[in-house]
Amino acid sequence: MTRSGAVLRVPPLSKLLHESLAASYDVLDLPSEGRAAFLAEHGGDVVAIACTNSGRVDAELIGALPRLQVVVNQGVGYENVDVDACLERGILVSHTPDVLDDAVAETTLGLLIATRRRLVEADAFVRDGRWADGQFPLTGQVSGSRVGILGLGRIGRRIAGVLEALGCEISYHNRRRVPGVPYAYAGSPTELAAAVDNLVVVVPGGSATAALVDRDVLDALGPDGVLVNVARGSVVDEPALVAALQEGRLGAAGLDVYAEEPHVPQALRALGNVVLLPHVGSATVRTRTAMADLTLANLALWWESGRLQTPVPEMAALSS
Repeated sequence: MTRSGAVLRVPPLSKLLHESLAASYDVLDLPSEGRAAFLAEHGGDVVAIACTNSGRVDAELIGALPRLQVVVNQGVGYENVDVDACLERGILVSHTPDVLDDAVAETTLGLLIATRRRLVEADAFVRDGRWADGQFPLTGQVSGSRVGILGLGRIGRRIAGVLEALGCEISYHNRRRVPGVPYAYAGSPTELAAAVDNLVVVVPGGSATAALVDRDVLDALGPDGVLVNVARGSVVDEPALVAALQEGRLGAAGLDVYAEEPHVPQALRALGNVVLLPHVGSATVRTRTAMADLTLANLALWWESGRLQTPVPEMAALSS
């Protein structure tokens, strides 16, 4: 199948993806300013979009590209893409599942241990010269604890496997039970939180999960509980989280994602019982390279055959 047209690069992209696209395709770069004029001039040339989770592909952009046929997204999540608008026009969308599971599981474990064992505070304790004045306080422990996983998808199951190796007791909540897993099922996020010591959030972002972790869930987790969020900032009611931490209704939190990235509320940054990461769940050289390679593989397969290697679930039938 012979195709012609340009690939629109929606920033930000990794250097590898940015350069690899230019090496194989005619490319255009979506500007941050003067976008309307750019689209009026070049919109008719675009047949494909390449983006990451940070590059928004909304209905307005899609509507300005009359020849658009495919969006290849580097990321397992794809709430940055208006999938409904794509479905209306038969535009295919791909993502990059599986290849980042291990890296996100590592980040989750790191956050959970750092939060429970207060490792960041302990580091500051040594650096500030306070060790000479007395011992660091005793802390909690991850091994043998009860861990609830909110969202037992691919990544959630990988996290569960890692935590099982530490002797943790795993339970989970999904919209539906996951067949064939040995973990206890909770009927709601609140029920799950009430039954565990640590709650790990791994559900997809988007309107269906907005503020899924609300005050009720946080209060159910309780003053000795730890929340770890490696999903999307939108899944947690951020003001409710800040209040629960400030008031001692929640013990601690380990966060890799936030409601308005890269802006993290000063109230969160001022708290000592929070470990804060800059959305680095999959940010290893090996994983980001694999994600870029899979994004490029999806585009190459579509260019040759009109199919995708890893379409988003909503597109599976269209891409077969």
